[in-house]
Amino acid sequence: MEIQYELTEEDVVAFNLYHVKNSKVGKNSLQWQRYISPLIFLLFAYFLSVFTDMARGPLFATFTVTAIAWVIVYPKYFYFHITRQVRKMLKEGKNEGLVGKHFMKMNKSGMTDTTSTGETNVQWAGVKTGVKSIIEDANYFYIYTSTVSAYILPKRDLYSADAVKSYVEKRLVI
Repeated sequence: MEIQYELTEEDVVAFNLYHVKNSKVGKNSLQWQRYISPLIFLLFAYFLSVFTDMARGPLFATFTVTAIAWVIVYPKYFYFHITRQVRKMLKEGKNEGLVGKHFMKMNKSGMTDTTSTGETNVQWAGVKTGVKSIIEDANYFYIYTSTVSAYILPKRDLYSADAVKSYVEKRLVI
């Protein structure tokens, strides 16, 4: 099977967002930052009320409103921050071959992805460094080769998304 596709900056951002939203580490990070920070706000309010002569009512009201706002707004900020960081890293350079045209060949032994800067070869599952899984979302297939890296296949460039999924899944079972 041969596939020609083009990866854009948006595709790389989409993969990183997907991965953070669905990985255990990403979910835990969001939950810790989302809920522990408001607890720290409230602890700070408590210590301010104990060690200063500030009125407790307005102090706790202010910090409680801040904590609630944080819990509500923080996930949007978290994903915005990841998007911004990925875009910054892509602009730094040293990403040749990631964004741009790709030509992928899949056969019974593995996959070869060719870009303007070279090619990478990966064997199917069962090999220590092979393909681990294929994950599908609405717009992409992510063919994971480790817990944090994957080939990003945009469905918009595939002739038959079902054929690609079937082909890869068949190879992973062997």
